[in-house]
Amino acid sequence: MSSELELSFRPDLDLTELMRQRAQSLQQRGQKRQDGERLLRPNETVYQLDFSKQSLKFSRWSVCLPDVARLTITATSQLWTPDLTNLMNRQLLEPAGVFWRGEKDQIVQFYEADSYEFGERIAELAKIRKVMYFLFAFGEGCNSETVNCSAIFTTDS
Repeated sequence: MSSELELSFRPDLDLTELMRQRAQSLQQRGQKRQDGERLLRPNETVYQLDFSKQSLKFSRWSVCLPDVARLTITATSQLWTPDLTNLMNRQLLEPAGVFWRGEKDQIVQFYEADSYEFGERIAELAKIRKVMYFLFAFGEGCNSETVNCSAIFTTDS
């Protein structure tokens, strides 16, 4: 028998702040990022997804955005610890999940094939980890206060 499991993305404010400090430190010292390093942009926040179960099958997204908004979610392929290693571009997974609402949109729009593949990749990585990290890039009138996002999976009980 299978049941649904909804996992909510939670902002990781400590990790976001640590990554912002790295970018700020480089800027203050006039240094450049390492080759291939990915610095956090001002409109980005680090989120995490905790897996209470490891055997998941992606079902669908639940994304709530304000009237006009754009959200891009990029997954990281491995755990990274900013105190020891920097986030590298090669650690970012493709495709990203892109969700938006225009002025005339009643519901959140998204690229269906990419978003489904993105969800399936998350389910695959859940088999080998308990937590996963994501970069949420906010655009066009949304921010971490106005966005609510979760992924719904099916799981065998």
